[in-house]
Amino acid sequence: MTSPQPRKLFVTTALPYANGPFHIGHIMEYIQADIWVRFQRMQGHQVHFVGADDTHGAPIMLKAEAEGVTPQDLVARIAATRPRHLNGFHISFDDWHSTDSPENVELSQDIYRKLKAVDDPKLIYKKPIEQFYDPVKSMFLPDRYIKGTCPKCGAKDQYGDACEVCGSTYSPTDLIDPYSTISGARPRLRTSEHLFFALSDPRVVAFLRDWTQEPSRGQSLQPEVLNKIHEWLGSTGGSNALTDWDISRDAPYFGIPIPDEPGKYFYVWLDAPVGYLAALKHYFDSGKARATGEPRSFTEFLAAADTEQYHFIGKDIVYFHTLFWPAMLRFAGPPYKVPNNVFVHGFITFSGEKMSKSRGTGISPDVYLDLGLNPEWLRYYIAAKLNDRVEDIDFNPDDFIARVNSDLVGKYVNIASRAAPFLSRHFGGRLTPPSDAAATDPAIKEVIEIEDEVTEAYERREFGRALRLVMMYADRINEYFDANKPWELAKDPTRHAQLHAVCSTSISAFFKMTVMLKPVLPTLAERVEKWLGTPDLMWDDLGRKPQAIGRTPAQIGAYEHLMKRIDPRQVDALLEGPKSASPAPSAAPAPQGTASAAAAESSRRGREPNIKQQPAAQARGPDKLQGDKLEHAAAAASSNAGTQAPAASADGATIGIDDFGRIDLRIARIVNAEHVPGADKLLKLTLDLGEGRHRTVFAGIKSAYAPESLVGRLTPMVANLAPRKMKFGVSEGMVLAASGEGPGIFLLAPDSGAQPGMRVK
Repeated sequence: MTSPQPRKLFVTTALPYANGPFHIGHIMEYIQADIWVRFQRMQGHQVHFVGADDTHGAPIMLKAEAEGVTPQDLVARIAATRPRHLNGFHISFDDWHSTDSPENVELSQDIYRKLKAVDDPKLIYKKPIEQFYDPVKSMFLPDRYIKGTCPKCGAKDQYGDACEVCGSTYSPTDLIDPYSTISGARPRLRTSEHLFFALSDPRVVAFLRDWTQEPSRGQSLQPEVLNKIHEWLGSTGGSNALTDWDISRDAPYFGIPIPDEPGKYFYVWLDAPVGYLAALKHYFDSGKARATGEPRSFTEFLAAADTEQYHFIGKDIVYFHTLFWPAMLRFAGPPYKVPNNVFVHGFITFSGEKMSKSRGTGISPDVYLDLGLNPEWLRYYIAAKLNDRVEDIDFNPDDFIARVNSDLVGKYVNIASRAAPFLSRHFGGRLTPPSDAAATDPAIKEVIEIEDEVTEAYERREFGRALRLVMMYADRINEYFDANKPWELAKDPTRHAQLHAVCSTSISAFFKMTVMLKPVLPTLAERVEKWLGTPDLMWDDLGRKPQAIGRTPAQIGAYEHLMKRIDPRQVDALLEGPKSASPAPSAAPAPQGTASAAAAESSRRGREPNIKQQPAAQARGPDKLQGDKLEHAAAAASSNAGTQAPAASADGATIGIDDFGRIDLRIARIVNAEHVPGADKLLKLTLDLGEGRHRTVFAGIKSAYAPESLVGRLTPMVANLAPRKMKFGVSEGMVLAASGEGPGIFLLAPDSGAQPGMRVK
């Protein structure tokens, strides 16, 4: 239920990692938070809703280096893509900022100094640690940048912290034949002194036990979240699984310098959540908060007893947001204070499967907007799937079409489109006041009380339940309309008063439904507001609270259709993904002896990064590697292996430098090669492009090379070729080989000194 006094809310979503554009997982989270924020604002509460790009860490640094730009340039390029998506899906952030900002430097260093000042015993301490060091890149390697053979099952190319084949966890030093995924070099062990936050300190553990049981008065964490926290904290008085938190990284590193510690930087997960506060500070310091009527400064607002702080996050980053983050805030002290709650959601899947660009499963926000699909179709569909539990939601194309067409068009909009013509034709668009007779009609009486239930459902983030209730309301009003047969009442002038009442009652009910749907469908509600002459609808317009009279529309304007149905062909186009800007030219035969593709380009580009591991490229390992892997999945390419180019004619077609520039040629290291069962011409190559993950390419070079002879070799690769599904798996690129009229295929190789990831120009 609504609070008697206006609330002061500070709301955030998880910060997306700035190594790529938004994917559908981000959009799902932002829609969820935006609906809740809009609902709170409609109740008259003051909400400050801010977001930011999460910009620091090794993946950003290495990606920028590979592209020959500064990290700031890379981040700025990604940040420039944000407004299109936020505006396109009607996300109502008050401000969008960056963790690479003066505000974040100031606040992160301030929190650190306050934590460091806690003594007897200290919460911040130093100790030496031994870790792998890349002698070629001259940098310490996070676990996810180290690969080797699993010490438990013998699987090759496993990360330095866990085996993806047998599920074992281990230390990077346990790996057999470890190598750096950045340079390919064998790493060396070196010792460095790191800074730690004593998460296992009894004071911290005691606080976390209390806070997680009741983060604020009358609030609780979701049961699934609390159960997981109990695993980490253990039983009261017993041992816990918490280990102290390494909060420092050695140069080179893209991040915030640690005060009085030359060459040391904050581990990105320390400054990333501080980015919430930095975004809020930027918002306040810019004057935007004051424009909303907030008279206090950032510090005053943050420290105020009536300020409520809420975070919407994905289930993959619960550990950071329910342990590290509240502990940092609690022991840093005023003006910082712990969150009132953390709202956790699941992932989004596609027809029951994990979304993956390489497999061609999923939907792209860019393609959705490019095709001109109504963003409120997606807002409604996602909302209809959401509840207050930590559950994955599924995007099913057929269900998407059916639900939107049935609920929004066939039920809700249908009421207005049926009643409006009678009012305009017979009564000049005027509505009668709601009649007592209508209020006692069984079809209306059955749903008259749902408005309180809808209010409660929105507050609890049970959006699916709220929408089911509204659609039940729509069903009953349509039944009421059909039962009174206005098309027959219109034929009898003596019954026009009844016609007037039936159509007016239907429009009044439509008006109330619009109020209840406005958090989900803000632009559609704005059109209805204009049509009904009731601008800026608020929750009080339902007239449910004793002190609220609530508005009732008295006159309708000329009716224009409010929403069209989804054409299945639009969804087919969405699922096909982005198309090439222009048709590919006919392939010109390559001159004899020149480099030819060991694989031909697929005709379709991929669709959506693997976002089951996120939402928010927030799913990442110790240095956000998984977030980096997501972005690179979007750039993955496929091949059609085994074709040998014919000889070229002397007058082959020419291309311009811009055409050549669209091909992203990179140096790749072959880390593994193997035969493909059932394939006569193919070898399966595992390639390292220095991007923090490996790619698989099926190449038609089996006749020329034994697999073991290829391991360790460097070769050029087309890195931006579309993924291709093959009988044997997904091929993510194309290696280059030379061939001619005679026998033989000759894999190209760079000169000595080349490294994986280098661009071929």
